Amino acid sequence: MTSGVVDEERVVLVDSEDRPIGTAPKLAAHREGRLHRAFSVVVRDPAGRFLLQKRHRAKYHSGGLWTNTCCSHPRPGEPVLDAARRRLREEMGIDAELEPLLTTIYRAELDNGLVEHELVHVFGAVYEGPVRPDPEEAEGFAWVTPEELEADLRARPERYSYWFRLYLREHRPALELRRAA
Repeated sequence: MTSGVVDEERVVLVDSEDRPIGTAPKLAAHREGRLHRAFSVVVRDPAGRFLLQKRHRAKYHSGGLWTNTCCSHPRPGEPVLDAARRRLREEMGIDAELEPLLTTIYRAELDNGLVEHELVHVFGAVYEGPVRPDPEEAEGFAWVTPEELEADLRARPERYSYWFRLYLREHRPALELRRAA
């Protein structure tokens, strides 16, 4: 994703109760560390494996890192669930029913002098089917068992995005999705 496209996108600024207080250009919000609304999607298969995305190395931050299936920001006026479903289709070629798992706030200083200060709605899905990532968004994907993920996180945490490590460390029980019937 080119920086010009990122500069044109706007995020919804919020207070700590997720009440909108305005909008800002996406890159400016990340440079200034302003609290804004975001979402993440965690997809697992019926066997419980996580679907991970390897972020494209040209992303404006955290490029080349492994992370949860999809994450982004809703557009101003766009319901968060609708945005999450839209981006899951755009980034990974997946159309799945999403269920809300948790909402959290975090702040982290990242690469490229950017700060993630997000109120994140995390959604989950159980999915089995084709995965068709957009090559401009994701360099790859992998289905991994919870045990494989935990072992690799212990051995090489720097391979994973800050927020995904946070979800696994602080919210793991919420990521245990209902199994498909």
